[in-house]
Amino acid sequence: MLRSHSRHAFMLACAFGVIFAAAPAAAPATATQSASSGIVSATFSYQGSIGPTISDETLTIERSGQVFYNAPVTSSSCGNFPCDPGSDRSVHVVNLEGNGEPDIVLDLFSGGADCCTVEQVFSYDPGTMTYVKTERDFSMAEAKLEDLSHNGRFEFLTSDAGFECTFTDCADSGAPIEILAFSDRRFTNVTTKYPKLIAKDAAEWLKLFKHHLSNGVGLIAPWAADEDLLGHSAQVKSYLAEQLKEQHLKGADFSPSGQRFINALNKLLRKYGYVH
Repeated sequence: MLRSHSRHAFMLACAFGVIFAAAPAAAPATATQSASSGIVSATFSYQGSIGPTISDETLTIERSGQVFYNAPVTSSSCGNFPCDPGSDRSVHVVNLEGNGEPDIVLDLFSGGADCCTVEQVFSYDPGTMTYVKTERDFSMAEAKLEDLSHNGRFEFLTSDAGFECTFTDCADSGAPIEILAFSDRRFTNVTTKYPKLIAKDAAEWLKLFKHHLSNGVGLIAPWAADEDLLGHSAQVKSYLAEQLKEQHLKGADFSPSGQRFINALNKLLRKYGYVH
């Protein structure tokens, strides 16, 4: 029931023929992110804020001010829902292929607590005079654009998501370094070209393992993968045998420990090509 003063005001409004409608909801704000290099520029626009309200995502690519690509942003990794922008700087115009023709890279996120990084690369096709999309789902691994050789050509610095949550709980899991180059509409693993970065990654995982011996199998696993990439398989085998003897190869209650962990690790290392 209306309170007396509210009911009185409503009756007066009716008597004078005045009914006030509720104000319409404000339209979602449009956000725009842009990047450029030389004659190429790209604009990523969407409505709403990052999260469930995101909509109307569009990528526009121009060359010398002329539009060569303008289409909605879609991804098979996000199903029927729009992906979130990866950040407030999700669009990049960078040299990936070393051919003088910059590519457009769009960072997306499929949502959820542990998932998932999606990278879309748009390459110029002079035959059709438009841009062709190539997509890769990096799963839980973060992907950063880095000029690792300092030659103006960028790579994707990431990690092998196949190790995440494999040997123990996700919070105590790690993944070995992975570096991908992009050319001819394909991602190629070039990690072995960067032994110093692999060695640095291995040292960090080993340090973490030594400080978390109560649940360390998810941390020693990426160390083993890194060292195997460096050709140190004999060292890996010897160190794991030593840790087995010391009863340091422990995981969560549900995860393999001891020799069972070593067996599972060796199987994974062979599966992903770290050892042959």
